[in-house]
Amino acid sequence: MKEKLIQRQQELVDNAKAAGRELTVEEQAEFDEITAKINALAKSAETTTATVPVNEKTVDINAVREAERARIREIEDICGSFGIEAKQYVDSDKSVDQVRELVMKKLMAEKAPLNQRGTTVEVTKDANEKFRDAAADALLLKGGVDLNAPAEGARDLRGLSLRDLFIESATRLGETGLNIKSSDDLFDMAKRQFFNPTALFPAILDQTVNKAYVEGHKQASVTFDRFTKKGSLSDFKVANGSYLLGPAAEFKEVPEGAEIKHSTLQDVKLPSRQLKTYGEQFTLTRQAFINDDVGLITRVPAKYAESAKKTINKQVYKILVDNPTIYDGVTLFHSTHKNVLTTGTGVTQAAVQAMILALGTQTDQFGNAITINPAKIVTPVGMGFDFFSLFNTEKINSVGNTQAENPLYRYRSAIEIIEDPVLNVLCGGFGHQMPWFLIGATEDTEFIEVDYLNGQDTPTLRRSEKSGQLGFIWDIYLDWGVGVMDFRGAVKNPGTTIASPLS
Repeated sequence: MKEKLIQRQQELVDNAKAAGRELTVEEQAEFDEITAKINALAKSAETTTATVPVNEKTVDINAVREAERARIREIEDICGSFGIEAKQYVDSDKSVDQVRELVMKKLMAEKAPLNQRGTTVEVTKDANEKFRDAAADALLLKGGVDLNAPAEGARDLRGLSLRDLFIESATRLGETGLNIKSSDDLFDMAKRQFFNPTALFPAILDQTVNKAYVEGHKQASVTFDRFTKKGSLSDFKVANGSYLLGPAAEFKEVPEGAEIKHSTLQDVKLPSRQLKTYGEQFTLTRQAFINDDVGLITRVPAKYAESAKKTINKQVYKILVDNPTIYDGVTLFHSTHKNVLTTGTGVTQAAVQAMILALGTQTDQFGNAITINPAKIVTPVGMGFDFFSLFNTEKINSVGNTQAENPLYRYRSAIEIIEDPVLNVLCGGFGHQMPWFLIGATEDTEFIEVDYLNGQDTPTLRRSEKSGQLGFIWDIYLDWGVGVMDFRGAVKNPGTTIASPLS
């Protein structure tokens, strides 16, 4: 009797788990009723096996032992039915009722009941979900996207055209006679499924496009994130700069009998920040469907996602090149800011040492010394070889043409050289003067910050609909803002002309 009751409880929990839900009101009522019956049976068994004659002076030891054995058997039966180790409950000296309650709470909390054979009940993907995953990865493979672990069956489907995949998808949902229809008719059917949440084909396209643009975003070749700070804003309103609290006043000597002077802390307002939305739209057209142009849903999303990062990269480098007026009304690199060399140079020991000195002698907003260690050199393509030689040569020629220690050799691991062709392009290319920059690393100051909406730095993809457009349309958009937070974080060398290696 008890075993059947426990089995029914397990069935209720299994059914709820398989459906991915909690117990219904009716199921919970039945579950509680069964629990009450089990408790009643347990009390009856305990009364029969555990009652011992006791008076003020004597106890039946055998009866006590039998009662404990009965408790252990009951606990082992309960735990065994659900595949749970019984020892922890036996050793805790808890009653059978207490153990039963603890076991049921554990099962419901974990939502992973066991069947009577002791194996975990798992909710597996249905056949259509598996087909969707395999079809999406098949399109990516066919479009030339390299996947480390494509879904099972993806390689078998990679030879199918978009038309074939639609026919297979619709057939799985009950459509018949599709093979005799023209590709144009099939495209019209696919369009009608556009916003149908149960339709397979649009879901396959969505999954393909999503994976493609994620791969493109990861593969984007940019460098801005190696010397800027990532920030987060929660909305699109102008985030007025917070206030930076200054240091406490220096302690002053208090002569005998004199009063201690009162002082107040200063503060300064930091720059404001704001997000903007950037996006693009692309379409799998009717012609592309009929022509089986898979590249439109594999390569194109990847290129747009890559473009998002490259747009940010260009915006950051335009700040370096254009030298805009910043929050204090002065251009970013200015003699007032003590962060620009008077004369531009190429890669020389003297120039690098001067820039390290300028960076390291900056003061904070209150005139106090701060420590800014040189961390990055940002340079156009064409100077990297010279920097490598400068930092990795242990000995150099002195004025007297004798070998001397290279003072920059110790920075060979501390300073990262970042070359980016965007600088070359923004400056006009070879034959034009190109600046380079020393960026510092410090907790006391920032340089450029790139903010994202709620910290999300990957584009959002959304299937859209446009009146009069023959095709599946997707929007790709990302919210970000780029701003200078503190001029103290970098020093500019106006640079020199880089000759073309091909002239």
